[in-house]
Amino acid sequence: MKRISVEKVVVNIGVGEAGDRILKAEKVLEMLTGQKPVRTFSNTTNKDLGIRKGQEIGCKVTLRGASATEFLEKAFWVRENRIWLYSFDQEGNFSFGVSDYTDFKGMKYDPNIGVFGMDISASLRRKGGKRVANRRVMKHRLPRKQRVSREEGIDYARHIFDLEVVE
Repeated sequence: MKRISVEKVVVNIGVGEAGDRILKAEKVLEMLTGQKPVRTFSNTTNKDLGIRKGQEIGCKVTLRGASATEFLEKAFWVRENRIWLYSFDQEGNFSFGVSDYTDFKGMKYDPNIGVFGMDISASLRRKGGKRVANRRVMKHRLPRKQRVSREEGIDYARHIFDLEVVE
């Protein structure tokens, strides 16, 4: 019950505008992950950036299980198995960015698509206790010993993915 695993990996491309660029970003995510992306919407209006509330501004894919671990291994290969220490939060989760989708193995530049970078966020969780946090009746926070700490998340990433954590 204390074993740590990857709960989910979210791959996000923020485009900032609706239209043709979102379609291209969706195509990139579908090529990389093999899943159909979901569009993300703006929560606020920002006149300086030309964004309205409710406007489509990006797309994302959520990966779980074996596909999440496989995608993380590919993404760490792009990053040369290095991640910064500040990429880990207090709950052991980590996030990092990839500047260009063509850095992945087997991906070639397509002039019709262009260049897209992405944000990758991984959520870690212990095997036991998930039901307590997610159930509808008598929902509770997980006790401290059941949550993943920052140090445990760093150790997990070092041992499972052979990462070098750079300070």
